Amino acid sequence: MSEKKLKIIGRHEKACLPEIGLQGIVVKTDTGAYTSSLHCKRAVPKDNRLICEFLNPHDDEDSVKKVTFAAFKKRKVKSSNGQMEERYSVQTKIKLGHEIYPIEVTLTDRHEMKYPMLLGRKFLNKKFVVDVSQKNSLTKN
Repeated sequence: MSEKKLKIIGRHEKACLPEIGLQGIVVKTDTGAYTSSLHCKRAVPKDNRLICEFLNPHDDEDSVKKVTFAAFKKRKVKSSNGQMEERYSVQTKIKLGHEIYPIEVTLTDRHEMKYPMLLGRKFLNKKFVVDVSQKNSLTKN
């Protein structure tokens, strides 16, 4: 049985979320976080769908992308301040380097955070080894 070679990912990477229409997002790899999280300005359930508003980092600050998800869940997540909170969670795709991967992200307001997206252990596991000395290693290769 051959083992799949793990890719090296840096502490920061540039990513695209093609199904959401977000390009050039700077993501932070966070081995301390179990789930991946994405900045969402607003998420409102309506008629068994989740209507979300995202800000594209390359558009002007008032430019909002509205995306509707037919499938979503609620997850209990321990936030960075140690408090349990309930968040919406959606499945989407992320492009890192030349590869596209499925990813589950929890949606939260990260406007006060430096990075609009975190990649947690659940996503990184069995795909990547984190090299904290590198940045954008997937886009360089």
